[in-house]
Amino acid sequence: MPGPFIDDAQIDRARTLAREITDPVFELIRRNTTVSTERTVLRLFGISGAGPRGVPLANLMADRLLAAGALGRGAAYWYGRVLRLGAKSPLDAVERLTSVPAEKLALLPPNEEAQLRDDVRAEARAAVGELKRRIAERDALKAELGLPPPPHKYVIVATGNIYDDVDQARAAAQAGADIIAVIRSTAQSLLDYVPHGATTEGYGGTYATQENFRIMREALDDESRKLGRYVQLTNYSSGLCMAEIAFCAAYERLDMLLNDAMYGILFRDINLRRTFIDQYFSRRICALAGIIINTGEDNYITTADAFDAAHTVIASQFINEAFAKRAGLKDAQLGIGHSYEIDPARPETLLLELSQAMLVRRCFPNAPLKYMPPTKHKETDIFFSHAYDVMADLVAVWTRQGIQLLGMMTEAMHTPLLADRYVALKAASYVHRAARGIDSEFTVREDGKIAERARFVFGNALKLLEECRADGMVAAIGKGRFGDVKRSETGGKGLDGVVEKAADYFNPFLEILEAQS
Repeated sequence: MPGPFIDDAQIDRARTLAREITDPVFELIRRNTTVSTERTVLRLFGISGAGPRGVPLANLMADRLLAAGALGRGAAYWYGRVLRLGAKSPLDAVERLTSVPAEKLALLPPNEEAQLRDDVRAEARAAVGELKRRIAERDALKAELGLPPPPHKYVIVATGNIYDDVDQARAAAQAGADIIAVIRSTAQSLLDYVPHGATTEGYGGTYATQENFRIMREALDDESRKLGRYVQLTNYSSGLCMAEIAFCAAYERLDMLLNDAMYGILFRDINLRRTFIDQYFSRRICALAGIIINTGEDNYITTADAFDAAHTVIASQFINEAFAKRAGLKDAQLGIGHSYEIDPARPETLLLELSQAMLVRRCFPNAPLKYMPPTKHKETDIFFSHAYDVMADLVAVWTRQGIQLLGMMTEAMHTPLLADRYVALKAASYVHRAARGIDSEFTVREDGKIAERARFVFGNALKLLEECRADGMVAAIGKGRFGDVKRSETGGKGLDGVVEKAADYFNPFLEILEAQS
């Protein structure tokens, strides 16, 4: 395993810089909310159904408040107001608010205002209590059945039909998968609502909905009991509905979520402010639920060269960690992302990839880490592709990755078939078994190529963090420092859903979640 070729003081310096870079962003988060954050508040209160034309009730209520210029006080406040009007249920509350516009509701006397907030806080505590109960069910089953030693083998299903996904997920689990990821329908991250109910017609994947989460979790629980080992489930908490999907995932007992501080900004052109605000609340929910987040730095070296841009991965990982820690996430929940993506035509790529993976492990010794397979340089030679993936399997076990997404030999051709997953799982199981313990048998030379490359990459990462601290996070993104993608603070999708908080903004769930830290 990695020796001390990066000094502790340098790593501490990187963490300090990351905190200083993210501090101004938290001031932005403190001052503002978003329509999606407020919809999450409503979902936490139990408003989860859909109204006319399938529009989610949480959207109907939040949109009405936004149009009235009242969302800045917080959806929880207006939820409390309509309950005082006599609403008997969450659905009744939506109907009353949409029939009695928020701007028409008279101000309450101070004593009634205080009582309203106390009543809503009590309801919020009950809702969080129910959420914790469901999370405890997941954790009890996980403890009963147990998990295999890492790296945990992670494969995807992506049929577009949740019921077909279930069949493929069961087959993958039977073949040895430890984690099932249900890929979302193409461009769902750009939808400013969460579709309702079970879905069967996704394109390139299956819509992330609360009902789809429930269906898959129940199927995997059943399969886990049959296999005598717990099979983990993950989905995507990114895009314009980050926090809403985090709630749905927590409620339906998912184990992991892809959740990155900058992915939506860089690769989906979602507004910078909107993304930073929503990722904070989504990660607060993940912290409560014990959900492991997977960050997205692997994407940087699919748009930029993996050899030249290696330092941007390290810098972003420290920034992602700083955002996550401020949201209450623990080290064990940080599936810090990186990947095996250096051009295979370059000499000594195994040494280079070992160096990068060892450097990530050295910087984040207590995090599970999420290792991605080669994709960028794959073509249609399935035999070479399979050999290429096996090299990533070796690096994963050698550097003690916690989570390994397995590569597919048909990566450049089509969505994986059952047989493709079977071959990938069989090979990874063999390599993980055959090479287990290799990290404790070999020592990295301090004057060797692996150590020298690690020091070089880390030095450049420090320089980038220094630049980000001097110029600011917004300016760094604007200059394309991450993934060679440039974005502006006021560009992208979703800015119209960002709202400045009123002086009396009220969000009892945020109060509870922040108090948990």
